Amino acid sequence: MPDLYNRIFENNKRWVAEKNETDPNFFNRLSKGQNPPILWIGCSDSRVPANEITGTEPGEIFVHRNIANMVVHTDMNMLSVLDYAVNVLEVKHVIVCGHYGCGGINAALENKQVGIIDNWLRHIKDVYRLHKAEIDAIQDIDQKSRRMVEINVQEQVFDLSKTSIIQNAWAQNQTVYIHGIVYDVSNGILKDLNLNISNNQHLDSVYKLDIDQIIGNN
Repeated sequence: MPDLYNRIFENNKRWVAEKNETDPNFFNRLSKGQNPPILWIGCSDSRVPANEITGTEPGEIFVHRNIANMVVHTDMNMLSVLDYAVNVLEVKHVIVCGHYGCGGINAALENKQVGIIDNWLRHIKDVYRLHKAEIDAIQDIDQKSRRMVEINVQEQVFDLSKTSIIQNAWAQNQTVYIHGIVYDVSNGILKDLNLNISNNQHLDSVYKLDIDQIIGNN
């Protein structure tokens, strides 16, 4: 363990040296602040690093990660990140990225007790309940898991569009697109689920906030 820990600092020094060699102004530029155009909501899985798999540099993606890339309406951590990204950083794109082989998704499809995480997985089980007929019709376990990953991303995209943070931004004519993508750990490829949402017209009326009232109160 000490060797692994020490290696972090060795790698850091090497990385800093490489950055300074290729771009002497890199860290000075970063220290001036951030203006990322993208908010990334991804899974905590160590195999899915946002910057690396998208080929982006530090400062280009604002990142929030949790188990199974969930958008839970009572999660103050996620909501705080979303609010800061949309209202302060004024990101143009919010991406929900799931990944095939997600342990959280697979655990939610089972009935084993895992621990305190069971309470978090409950939200994924709710997604499964909404799409039970489609998921249960898939016999192959791997394909069942893959489809559940895609459906979960889809539902998290819709849940994002239900938040007052996003709907307020749209009401103020702020450009915010919400996207859903899936990363394939087995080959490194990102799959676009073609969920490119920029208004609340797709939502059931019960989820649509009174936009005129929102504008009137600002």
